[in-house]
Amino acid sequence: MSEHRVVPPSPGSAFQRFLNGLERAGNALPHPATLFVILAAGIVLLSGLLAGIGLAVPHPVTGAEVRVVSLLSHEGFQRMLSGVLPNFINFAPLGTVLLCMIGLALVETSGLMSAVLRLMAVSAHPRILSAVVVFAGVMSHSGGDIGYVLLIPMGGALFHAVGRNPIVGLAAAFAGVSGGFSANLLLGTTDVLLSGLTQEAARILDKAYVVTPVANYYFMAVSALVITAVGTWVTERIVEPRVGRYTGDAPAQALTALTPPEKRGLLAALVALVVLVGFVLAGVLPTGGFLLDPKRPDFMSSLFLRQLPVFIFLGGLLPGLAYGIAAGTVRNDADVINGMSRTMQSLASYIVLAFFIAQFVAFFNWTNLGMITAVEGAAFLRWLDLGPIPLMIAFVLLAAVIDLVLGSASAKWAVMAPIFVPMFMLLGYSPEMAQAAYRIGDSVVNIVTPLMSYFPLILTFVQRYDPKAGLGTLVATMLPYSLAFLVGWTLLLVVWIWAGWPLGPGAPLFLPTRR
Repeated sequence: MSEHRVVPPSPGSAFQRFLNGLERAGNALPHPATLFVILAAGIVLLSGLLAGIGLAVPHPVTGAEVRVVSLLSHEGFQRMLSGVLPNFINFAPLGTVLLCMIGLALVETSGLMSAVLRLMAVSAHPRILSAVVVFAGVMSHSGGDIGYVLLIPMGGALFHAVGRNPIVGLAAAFAGVSGGFSANLLLGTTDVLLSGLTQEAARILDKAYVVTPVANYYFMAVSALVITAVGTWVTERIVEPRVGRYTGDAPAQALTALTPPEKRGLLAALVALVVLVGFVLAGVLPTGGFLLDPKRPDFMSSLFLRQLPVFIFLGGLLPGLAYGIAAGTVRNDADVINGMSRTMQSLASYIVLAFFIAQFVAFFNWTNLGMITAVEGAAFLRWLDLGPIPLMIAFVLLAAVIDLVLGSASAKWAVMAPIFVPMFMLLGYSPEMAQAAYRIGDSVVNIVTPLMSYFPLILTFVQRYDPKAGLGTLVATMLPYSLAFLVGWTLLLVVWIWAGWPLGPGAPLFLPTRR
């Protein structure tokens, strides 16, 4: 049988011209940190201009006049200068993300995540291989970015080892890791990071509003199953028939079974996880449990939910430590600290970005531009009278379009949340629903935009098996996943809204309408 390769679009095709233009536009953008410096400066200038013309709106709750506060003033300059450090230190997502990642670091550096992925790969029956690879990609987010550097090449090797095209295996893994980025059965740093930004935005209107990391858990857990099913169907019905049988020169690599020390490590990690889960259940299930608030003895007010980042930290630290000790990959306390330190080094760019995002968010709130934009935008959307389902579909598409040129999930949401979260709140839609819709659009385009940070790495993996593969090859291979995920995931959101199901514990779809 002759080899069937995905042929890149010709240089003159409309699709290729679109990709080239998109790549040039994205490359012309400054670094995200620089972008937020520019946006913060723009807020300062805009506040001076709009305050000068006396722009004001009535407060949606109290009816009091809300005017633009100029930062181009003596008082504004002093407030900006004195707020630099407090803005950074009090930036809600920063501490929680760092805390979670310190604990989750051991999941990766001890070898626990690698062992779990290998166990799933070598144990998979050939008939469910595609589903296992996509699902493993979805679940890999709990271990940070390990899915990109470990699972995707492993997916190619696994498919190659059983006689299937390795490029199809790479595509299936990439679809799960990146196209299903927000979906997961477990909570991770993405939940913590986005909920912090959403809460900051919601408090433009309601100073007491709380958005927990479990705000989208029900929806994202079901999404993980939907993404797995859709990704499996696309792999076997569209991508594999189109790519065909692999007849290249790359030798197949045998996937080795787990060693006895690795098996002992997995057992120890499982025991540690069960003990932690038992500890939590013992604290929240009985009346008067030690993790319940005596004044508000319900699960939503429990110490477990209020301090969820601490439990995510423990959920990474304890199983990772147990695995490392049992498997022999962690021999002393220095190995633990060094493993944590290596992961924290990878967060250096995030810390820098968070500093500039924090200043932008503070400036935006100080000027009252968030409130004014929300009131005016809500009035316009109320005039359009789209209804919740068309409005959320439009918001998913907007997030997807922006994702084509700005890849960072936190950077995009830091810009969009202060505008759209309060705007939707004024229309009666919860911040949790806005966040869920955003996460769909933010995820599904990752696998087709060359501006995604790992895109060049994935192309390198593909070129191991097909040296002639280029940008068009990879995009054309992944485009069916992107479109299918967009349709399937958005339809899930439509069904969810239609059914009126909560998005997570204590996370409704709608709020009392403010008029």
